[in-house]
Amino acid sequence: MESIWVALMGSEVKQTFYRAGSVRTRALEAGSGTPLILLHGAGGHAEAYSRNLVEHAKHFHVYAIDMIGHGFTDRPDIAYELDDFANFLRDFLDTIGARTAILSGESLGAMVSIRFAARFPERVQKLVLNTGMLGPRDEKGREEIRDALERSRAAADRVTREAVKRRLEWLMYEPAKSVTEELIDARFKIYSQPGMGATMKRISEVVFGAGLQEHPSGAWDPEQMRSIKCPTLVLWSRHNPGRSVEIARESAKIIPNHRMVVLENSAHWPQWEEVEEFNRLHLEFLRA
Repeated sequence: MESIWVALMGSEVKQTFYRAGSVRTRALEAGSGTPLILLHGAGGHAEAYSRNLVEHAKHFHVYAIDMIGHGFTDRPDIAYELDDFANFLRDFLDTIGARTAILSGESLGAMVSIRFAARFPERVQKLVLNTGMLGPRDEKGREEIRDALERSRAAADRVTREAVKRRLEWLMYEPAKSVTEELIDARFKIYSQPGMGATMKRISEVVFGAGLQEHPSGAWDPEQMRSIKCPTLVLWSRHNPGRSVEIARESAKIIPNHRMVVLENSAHWPQWEEVEEFNRLHLEFLRA
């Protein structure tokens, strides 16, 4: 499987640090034109999109960012509720001078994108919800979310390569193939930063705790979804843990102007496991 560095070789992808409000923010960026903001999931980082940056930079100015509390972005002492992430994203767009942008979020990134589009509809051109928490939970989904929470707690409490590997394996349909040593190294380095474990544990409790609630909450708010005004792509995978294709498809009907596509050979990181198909479907929607 192609490494992160090989995926970026020969391109003009650069690592940049911006000041989003008071938050020093890391971005992997490339390209020019309309801003496309790629938002990772809980506990993630910009490298989640390393296999998609180059292809998308042919058409957009792409920013794969470490969201607040993640990666090498600052970790202030805040609650890490969805509004905190939405406010951070607003500040980032202000910093790069983008009045409007395209948002594509995976998991937590999708939840943040929904909240942002509901609060700041005039600033979102298009929206992609990639394996986010759409729809009510069935028992299988709740058990899979509990599993993610326990793996996240373990990786936060005692940062070892094995704990990081187990957390990454939850994301993948074929973990033996997809969880590379390089990916483990990257996340282990991030999680080994002083104080990182406590922040990751706090974020995991907020995100996965919301995902386990029996009633619609910040994780899945039908009223917010009904309020989305921009064209929206719901991008799902056949083996996504937490929400089945059937639940996601039914829930997506709430979004007024949406289409849905399903990738067949990936789990929670289709952009990593099904690179060519993800890029094709993603760009087909974004460029339409």
